Amino acid sequence: MPIELIKLIPWIPLLGAVLCGICCMKPAWRKAAGPISVLSIFIPFLITCGVYSTASGLVGDDKLQTVYQWMGVGGFKVNMGYFVDPLTMIMLFVITGIGSLIATYAMGYMKGERGYARFFMGVSLFIFAMTTLVMADNLVLLYLGWEGVGLCSYLLIGYYYDKPEAVAAAKKAFIVNRIGDLGFALGIFLTYMTYKSVSLSAVTTQASEFVANGIDPTSADLWIPFLLMLGAFGKSAQIPLYVWLPDAMAGPTPVSALVHAATMVTAGVYMIARLIPVFQLSPYALPTVAAVGGVTALLAGTIALCQYDLKKVFAYSTVSQLGYMFLGVGALSTFGGIFHLFTHAFFKALLFLTAGSVMHALAGQLDLRAMSGLRHKMPVTCWLMFAGCLALAGFPFTAGFFSKDTILAETLIVGMEGSTLFYFLAILGLLTAFLTAFYTFRLWFRVFMGPEHYEMGDEHGHGDDDGHGDDHGHAHEPHEMPWWPMNAPLAILAVGAIFAGMFFHTWMHESIDASTAHPIAVPAVDSHAQAEPAYSIIQVASDAEGHGNEADAAHADGHHHTLLGMDVHLAMQIISAFIALAGIGLAAYFHWLNRPLTDQIAKKFGVVVEVLYNKYYVDELYDAVIVKPLRMLGHGFYLFDQFVINGLVITVGYLPRLAGWSVQPTQSGKMQGYGLGMVFGVAVAALLVFKWAF
Repeated sequence: MPIELIKLIPWIPLLGAVLCGICCMKPAWRKAAGPISVLSIFIPFLITCGVYSTASGLVGDDKLQTVYQWMGVGGFKVNMGYFVDPLTMIMLFVITGIGSLIATYAMGYMKGERGYARFFMGVSLFIFAMTTLVMADNLVLLYLGWEGVGLCSYLLIGYYYDKPEAVAAAKKAFIVNRIGDLGFALGIFLTYMTYKSVSLSAVTTQASEFVANGIDPTSADLWIPFLLMLGAFGKSAQIPLYVWLPDAMAGPTPVSALVHAATMVTAGVYMIARLIPVFQLSPYALPTVAAVGGVTALLAGTIALCQYDLKKVFAYSTVSQLGYMFLGVGALSTFGGIFHLFTHAFFKALLFLTAGSVMHALAGQLDLRAMSGLRHKMPVTCWLMFAGCLALAGFPFTAGFFSKDTILAETLIVGMEGSTLFYFLAILGLLTAFLTAFYTFRLWFRVFMGPEHYEMGDEHGHGDDDGHGDDHGHAHEPHEMPWWPMNAPLAILAVGAIFAGMFFHTWMHESIDASTAHPIAVPAVDSHAQAEPAYSIIQVASDAEGHGNEADAAHADGHHHTLLGMDVHLAMQIISAFIALAGIGLAAYFHWLNRPLTDQIAKKFGVVVEVLYNKYYVDELYDAVIVKPLRMLGHGFYLFDQFVINGLVITVGYLPRLAGWSVQPTQSGKMQGYGLGMVFGVAVAALLVFKWAF
């Protein structure tokens, strides 16, 4: 398949969005929006598959696919062009492949909704923005896609615009992301001022040369990574900008799966991996990325322990798993970070969609305390979610097992090189892995095991265009979803959640190494070093085909790290396997076999449970420290505008009227009044003349 077809990938979903918008015009056309959206996402997936082998072999300028010159002012020129390499292709596989499955599921889930065509228009527009983001060959076009996914996220989260919680969640996501995006925009400006280019290849090539030659970074080089990472923290929901993502669950469940699990929230991880040489120039940038990722993973994991909302448990799990990805790229394991991004897309999309099936079957019910023993009512959903839970928990040989342990092993290796920070972060990662296994199966055992019990929600299902009735003919009891179009996509995701890590490990390794074959700075602190961390520059080893291998590069200096008398990667897999099994076992005991004991322990540690249930009161803290003061300040400006600014305007406008009223009595129509006015005018004129003359 000709490589030029790759230029069509972003534009096909945009065409689909236009057609879905046309379908909104007449009720008879609305049902066509679903198939149109699915095709507009699936066709780019087929193109991605067709051009992959050709795209993987591109070198040099052949990787740049220019469509046209977008803008040019003096020496500043930006093309509408795409950068095609294996990392781009991996992201396209995730976006179009997982996206088409989610859109197919949504055809059944959203059936009967009044805004059916509007929903699929937003989905197609989102895919256009996301593919533009990952294919962009320059920072300006990347920023266009970056803001595009933010806009689409706002529209899709607020899909139920008649629900106050959905509107509030959409505004919160939009505003919090704007904070990060401001930093990202400033980082782009500073990048252009420093490198005289916004081309990704030009910037990373210059930064790689600086790193390889040991050139001291300028102050701009030190600031650029921190400005860029602020944007990444906002888009990918990391501390302190993570608070928007759990609230975003107010949108339809397919939105949660597509926007906030599989694609949009991984944009920050992709951006750092793409610009990794720029981050290497600052000695504190990547350690900061890793530290924020590790702490976010643990914080979100502890919050998920005590949440009862089905979707919010998975939302905080997403925040936690994104923390793992940041930990990976921060430890210079771009393979581990992107590999986990890839596997996470399968099992987290699966988990959100199966949660949507439970919600659909229970008329909108999401409270774990209102459901139990649903395996008999929903056997297919039960075991599909089980597959996703195994992968999320890192059960041996599932997709999550391979990718998560790669990150932890690489982080530990950096710690063994002498960095106490990364050694500590590896321990945090292991603790988070245990919590993940526990809270994941806490949810599964609560929903599907134990005595059968359920309470229906207050929604009436997805019926006709007026929102009444249930298309599947079940109004009063839980029911299984139809195989088409809902369970069939989930079955494909379940296969990926189990086997993606095993079968794609080598392919991912070669692809990511080929995309990030830059000199790599491995943090290493000398035992006698002072406050400044030392960085050793290690050139990525490449085989005859030009594919680097980070694991080999990490040991290029002859050191081979062992743990418990075996290779670190093998040891970490064994340790993680025991941790995952322990977490699953404890969850089975406390949330299936002995639930009364769990309630007793929860009462005994009521304060801790209350703090975790209320998410450490971070939202309340932000409300008290930021939101309320800004509202008070805004109210003060409002009063100033109303009484001072408006008062001045009204006064200025009132003066001519006052002057008019003052002379109105003289305009009575009486001749003597006019004569007196003329005499007075002549007297004034005479006085002025005499004053100027003498």
